[in-house]
Amino acid sequence: MNDDTFVGRLGTPPETALLGVIVPIPEPWAALLVDWRCKVGDPQATLVPPHVTLLPPTEVPVADRDAITAHLAGVAAAHPPFDMHLAGTGTFTPVSDVVFVAVARGIGNCELLAHDVRQGPLDRSLSFPYHPHVTVAHDVPGDMLDLAYCGLQDLSAEFRVEHFTEFEQTAAGVWEIAREYPLTGPER
Repeated sequence: MNDDTFVGRLGTPPETALLGVIVPIPEPWAALLVDWRCKVGDPQATLVPPHVTLLPPTEVPVADRDAITAHLAGVAAAHPPFDMHLAGTGTFTPVSDVVFVAVARGIGNCELLAHDVRQGPLDRSLSFPYHPHVTVAHDVPGDMLDLAYCGLQDLSAEFRVEHFTEFEQTAAGVWEIAREYPLTGPER
């Protein structure tokens, strides 16, 4: 149960781009989560920073990039900054071998953002219902899933979300920041 795997696909046709949109996790928690992903042997540990996915990797026509930028800017302008609290761990096992840090506060904000991001030029369906979370172990042996689950169960991280980030996969398969979009919408 994990639509947010930022593995991507090498060999994307030149007329398309592979994009993803995330809420990045700030320091000092980002480094801690990367360390844990490395500790459990997660092959994606250093591909993209710790995040809550709003749009999983999505292939789009390069010709739509201006429309996508305008769309994402409009989404950001309609949503205010919000507080996020990450607390404890969860798992999608047995559906998918994933352990994650749970979003305890900010779930509704992420759901609204993700819904709005996946409209217009980024309209797409998901393989599973949207569930905001921060993956900390994926495609690792069971004992490493257990280690991540138990090792991070007492994690508590609180921070203000003031922007979301668009990533694009390069021809070399590396995910790079394309743009950051500040949340400037009115408080609700």
